[in-house]
Amino acid sequence: MNEKIEKKELAILRLLEKAGGAVASSRLLDNLLAMGYEVSERTVRYYFQDLDRRGLTENHGKKGRSITELGREELDSARVFDKVGFLSARIDQLAYRMSFDPARKSGTVIANISIVEADQLYRLVGQIQRVFESGYGMGGLMALFGPGEKVGGVLIPGGMLGMATVCSITLNGILLGHGVPAHSDFGGLMEIRDHKPARFVEIIKYEGTSLDPLEIFIKSGMTNVLGAIESGNGRIGVGFRELPSDSREKVLKLDKQLKKIGLGGFMMVGWPGQPLLEVPVGEGRIGAIVIGGLNPAATLEEAGVNVGSRALAGMIEYERFFRYTEMDSRVRELCRL
Repeated sequence: MNEKIEKKELAILRLLEKAGGAVASSRLLDNLLAMGYEVSERTVRYYFQDLDRRGLTENHGKKGRSITELGREELDSARVFDKVGFLSARIDQLAYRMSFDPARKSGTVIANISIVEADQLYRLVGQIQRVFESGYGMGGLMALFGPGEKVGGVLIPGGMLGMATVCSITLNGILLGHGVPAHSDFGGLMEIRDHKPARFVEIIKYEGTSLDPLEIFIKSGMTNVLGAIESGNGRIGVGFRELPSDSREKVLKLDKQLKKIGLGGFMMVGWPGQPLLEVPVGEGRIGAIVIGGLNPAATLEEAGVNVGSRALAGMIEYERFFRYTEMDSRVRELCRL
């Protein structure tokens, strides 16, 4: 397939997926032109005919077209090299878009979502709570979603529950709102020894991957959050940030404030120009290690439960979250147990 045509067809599929329903050709044409593609009504019709023929889109007459399940699969697998760096761009985009105001305790925060069978989640409530009690969860908040509810582009299926945790990228957005730009370097596996952070055993650069590093570590069976909780020796998911060196005192002060409202997530904050757990940082910068929001989901996988987790799933209102200590009653309510 001609590369230019392929790019335009993938752009059409992305627009349809984002719309979540049928889109008229005229609206799609406007969006493509705004994205810098040179297209006409005739060429858009041609692309649609080709996409329909291949089963990637469905024609709804005057209402326009929608993406099919096959189209979503094509979108997920196509042009993987174009996706490299996509995660880094999404991190920056979501951090900029979130609206949470710590002073008013309102607005949107970035969330991860994990889809779990309802009975399995209920059975392991205590285990998840221990992740937060041990300080290996991002803050102390979570949210639950029932069948039929949607988080970002993720629909919760029947018989399942969606467990939302605060994504550590939320800290980027809060810092940005306080005039502190944060650069997300990598996601990594942190070795815990005697209940203390010891060293990084694996890292994946955000700019070199199309998938979230913690999702990869969890599905690959590389985490040992349960070990960190039970014996004080294990491996947990974390992220590494670089911040301006002059912001250190502000960051520490802000972290104290965030802990009071359930959003504290800094594990360690380094010193200007000094390595942090052997990770070098640039001149005029400090390193910071933040706790991964998917660590509670990791313990479910470690316990043999099949979990579908997605980092950076979307924005959720802060008011929708509750303290992890309430999880038992909240799950009971959703399951009507």
